Amino acid sequence: MAMLLNEATEQGEHSLKRELGAGSLTALGVGAIIGAGIFVLSGLGAHYAGPGLMLSFVLSGLGCAFAGLCYAEFAAMIPLAGSAYTYAYATLGELFAWIIGWDLTLEYAMGASTVSSGWSNHFIEFMRIFHVRIPLWLAYDHWTGLRAAQDIVARQMTHSAHPELAPGTQSFLQAVDALKLSSSAELAQRAHQLLSAPHIFGVEIGFNLPAFVIALLITWVLVVGIKESARFNAIIVAIKVTIVLFVIVLGMRYVNPGNWGSDWHSFAPYGFSGIGAGAAYIFFAYIGFDAVSTTAQEAKNPQRDLPIAIICSLVACTVLYILVAAVLTGMVPWREINIEAPIARAFFDRNLGWASDIITAGALAGLTSVMLVMLLGQTRVLYAMANDGLLPAKFFSAVHPKFRTPYKNTILVGLLAAIVGSVTPIDDIGKMVNIGTLLAFVIVCIAILVLRHTNPGQHRPFRTPWVPFVPVMGILFNGYMMYKLGWVNWARLIIWLIIGLFIYFFYGRHHSKVQKALTDSATAAD
Repeated sequence: MAMLLNEATEQGEHSLKRELGAGSLTALGVGAIIGAGIFVLSGLGAHYAGPGLMLSFVLSGLGCAFAGLCYAEFAAMIPLAGSAYTYAYATLGELFAWIIGWDLTLEYAMGASTVSSGWSNHFIEFMRIFHVRIPLWLAYDHWTGLRAAQDIVARQMTHSAHPELAPGTQSFLQAVDALKLSSSAELAQRAHQLLSAPHIFGVEIGFNLPAFVIALLITWVLVVGIKESARFNAIIVAIKVTIVLFVIVLGMRYVNPGNWGSDWHSFAPYGFSGIGAGAAYIFFAYIGFDAVSTTAQEAKNPQRDLPIAIICSLVACTVLYILVAAVLTGMVPWREINIEAPIARAFFDRNLGWASDIITAGALAGLTSVMLVMLLGQTRVLYAMANDGLLPAKFFSAVHPKFRTPYKNTILVGLLAAIVGSVTPIDDIGKMVNIGTLLAFVIVCIAILVLRHTNPGQHRPFRTPWVPFVPVMGILFNGYMMYKLGWVNWARLIIWLIIGLFIYFFYGRHHSKVQKALTDSATAAD
């Protein structure tokens, strides 16, 4: 703990530049949280929770709030880059710290790859507003591009065969899915014709060019400097919060209170179980708030500003989510809510095509800032791990002499995110991001309980209230959502952690500064 607190006070050209105030930190939090989730996942959640989607956002928000209060205590007490990794190091030891640092790679680096692909999808839709169409093989990786072509053809065939079904409704999507599962030879042939992908050595190729370019662009912004990154993020956050408020204000004019139901059964058609299922799905919409704590060494007054930023960003986003959920389920009966683009479609069906276009632009802005914060978080975790000797310091903790950013590891992470996002289907990676995030939340909550027992006298500028209630509830809420993700994702998480343990025992353990200090002190004692 003493080594970590000494590191937090370091200054000079080899340390990160302290530029961020409470406002910039809160904007980073909002930037990380509000993304595609509020524009997309609300539709899926509504089909489980009905109008009770509003309570689903409350449940997910509570799980994050319990973890957020624990993050806030650590962020104020140990103001170092590294987030949950650093907190685990201070309380649970180096091995647990390595596990959580490796786990955070799932959340940040793989999350950035996932978001870059999602950004590409919205960019393609945005360009269609201007009648610009990107070839499918340049808009997606090969497998996703082929699925997109099959989906387009399946929709065309379904619409021809069932003109009575309105596109975008649940019944229409079920008919489309049934056609895709039928292994139709005509569907496969027309899909390959639509894809029109070039061949290399007889193999069809696909490359998600927009995803690759945006990841590299965000990487360049992060290399230039934290102040510039924060300013860029603040502009994007202002745009998307404005659009979210636009959705709420305009949508309220078209709300029919009858769509919310007249009793508990009509408000929550599948009961509390449905609300819980909805919360599990829309949890994706909250991923990222913890990235604020990775910027501790770049905050002007981290002990005061980090807790403010974490709590304010969570509260602000939860309120916005609940209001959007209320507008959506009030505008459209829950059974008729479009799953793929629920909010944009709700406005489009009211002959408000211009509003639908604005919402598409808002989703694009939202994903841009999420990607920035995720890449920022990953590079700061690697920087912290390298400072502790667990990764090669000459590369991962090298700070640019002018920009004062960890530029080498930023370029590496950005390049990897760009490549993964451009050539890999990311559906399953998204689920790994979720389980990795939840594990980080659980460990931070456990760490608060451990530190209160092992070091009760440590100065705490911010104290998590109602201990042990808050951390225990954080463990239960987030542990339950991990359980709901199923054994397949648990297996992937375990395999990923095993790979990380090999790296730790073959490199990190032998180069650890803590292990070296212990060895030196033991030698001196002899």
